[in-house]
Amino acid sequence: MIYEFFAGSFNTILEMFKSGGVITYIITIIGIYGIFYSAEKIYYLRKISQVGLPQIMSEVNKAMDRGGSLEALRSIGRYQNPISKIVAEALKIGFRSNREVEDAMERVFIVEMGRMTKGMDTIRTIIEIAPLLGLIGTVLGMWYTFKAMGVNASATGMAEGIYVALITTIMGLAVAIIILPLYTHINSKIEDELDKIEIAKKMTNWRSAEMRIKVDSDIENVITALKESDGVIEVKELHQDKDANIWISMNPHMLEKSIGNVIREKCNTEARVVESKLKQ
Repeated sequence: MIYEFFAGSFNTILEMFKSGGVITYIITIIGIYGIFYSAEKIYYLRKISQVGLPQIMSEVNKAMDRGGSLEALRSIGRYQNPISKIVAEALKIGFRSNREVEDAMERVFIVEMGRMTKGMDTIRTIIEIAPLLGLIGTVLGMWYTFKAMGVNASATGMAEGIYVALITTIMGLAVAIIILPLYTHINSKIEDELDKIEIAKKMTNWRSAEMRIKVDSDIENVITALKESDGVIEVKELHQDKDANIWISMNPHMLEKSIGNVIREKCNTEARVVESKLKQ
């Protein structure tokens, strides 16, 4: 009985499909395209959202403890989603100016937003145009029906003509009704991802940085030179650290590159970075 029901329903739909004419085929083609394109967008958005902001920031903090910003960059490099790319650009503040980092983060944001929103206009157009195509098919069908009525008028013929004419409207509405929830779901997922990116940008607004370095000679002069440098918050000598002998707290943009230059220019000596961390 169930088989007969589904078989009968399928035959009815097939008959309607055949009776609708060329416009029904057009609506069906754009409907199938819209459904598959929507499914592809949903798959892409699910893929990039598998690793969330808390997991990435946790990975960054653990990597910072292991080996500083470079280790954090290597650690999150495998994710390759919008949030990890934003955080990666923020981690490069030790090698760039604040302005360069902000510009890089903005470029990443624009590129990733473009990828996420690509094709949304196409899906929306399908939702809007499918019912209109159906309406055109209905109007044409009604026109042919009334034209035929002028030659051979009958209530049965008129009813059959109207039935056929309405098929395209049904198809157009069906396509819009199916794709509209998909579009809404995709749009909400995109908004969620953009919100996460904005939060990531705020969370990676590093307040300060800490560094442990090793200098082979002239420690007192190095400490004095660092204390006099702009951007350095605090400097102290480490007496019980086997790997490093100076600890520095500074603005994030003063990391490896700038600190090394300060020591080289003012003290004519080299410093080896043992550890560097960014602090929120």
